[in-house]
Amino acid sequence: MDGLNVLPLAVTMMVGPQIMASIIFVTTPRPVRVSVGYLAGIAVATAVGVAIMLGLASLLDLGESSDSGSTGNIIQYVLVGLLIAAAVKNWVRRETIEPPKWLGTLMSADLRKALKIGLLVILLMPSDIIVMMTVGIHLAQNDAGYAEALPFIAATLLVAALPLLGFLLFHHRAAAAMPGVRDWMNTHSWLINILACAIFIVLILS
Repeated sequence: MDGLNVLPLAVTMMVGPQIMASIIFVTTPRPVRVSVGYLAGIAVATAVGVAIMLGLASLLDLGESSDSGSTGNIIQYVLVGLLIAAAVKNWVRRETIEPPKWLGTLMSADLRKALKIGLLVILLMPSDIIVMMTVGIHLAQNDAGYAEALPFIAATLLVAALPLLGFLLFHHRAAAAMPGVRDWMNTHSWLINILACAIFIVLILS
């Protein structure tokens, strides 16, 4: 994907409840099983989401990426405006923002629920929809095929898998550290959301 920094985009996909769910799953009684189910959902949802966005973008006359007045670039400028508004909202409401209540139900999740969460947390999360839309627009503007999005999909899956990989490589240390990381992210979800917006704004405008 020439012109897009794949790894920061993948990080933006997972920053927020998405990576928090990954961390929670490795603290459950069956961490590997439910984490694999979650990662499968992430992989399928990201692959399908990018395909849909590429298909929609291909139907529109987006113009060239070098043309600041092209439809594709105007759409991305609108997305930047929405992200700025979201970041300001998170800052203003930082004292009252709490992580989604569904995160608290993940400790008892089984394989099927983990798979479902992986699908929904990508396909229904506004920030992820925006990222995948940007990827689709970039591909369409550069006459690139779906194969060009595979590095992005793989990077997203890798970022999602980091808590599980850490658990498998550093079992006891990771098991001890993950609850603390989980609690910190729960209390600083507003900051995580602002950072995600900031990273994505930079990526769009660069």
